[in-house]
Amino acid sequence: MAEYVDRYEMPPVRLAVETDDLAEPARLLDAGHDPNEFDSHRGWTPLLRAIDGEADGSVRTGEPMDAAGTAVLPAYGADPEQPSRDGLTPYRLAFQSHHEMAVRLLEAHTAGRRTAD
Repeated sequence: MAEYVDRYEMPPVRLAVETDDLAEPARLLDAGHDPNEFDSHRGWTPLLRAIDGEADGSVRTGEPMDAAGTAVLPAYGADPEQPSRDGLTPYRLAFQSHHEMAVRLLEAHTAGRRTAD
């Protein structure tokens, strides 16, 4: 039996990503919401959910994957190396999901961050 999840108990950015609204996460993040806040259901960050949603949506619809949701989150401070509470990293999820665009975005963002350090 599937566990019921009250979507309104999710952090605002995670909820916006969950509903596939591309403008709302940017608006919330610009207003100061935490891009790395864990949800209470799976212990995932908005970035993990964006990657999962893009990959799942492509499988369900047969449409090519895009990375619009994934791209906006690191631009507003989402940590591309922040694992879920059970240790799943955004890169690993993107790789396992064959989400090549997300893999490249995460690699580029991580490399750029390391260069700046």
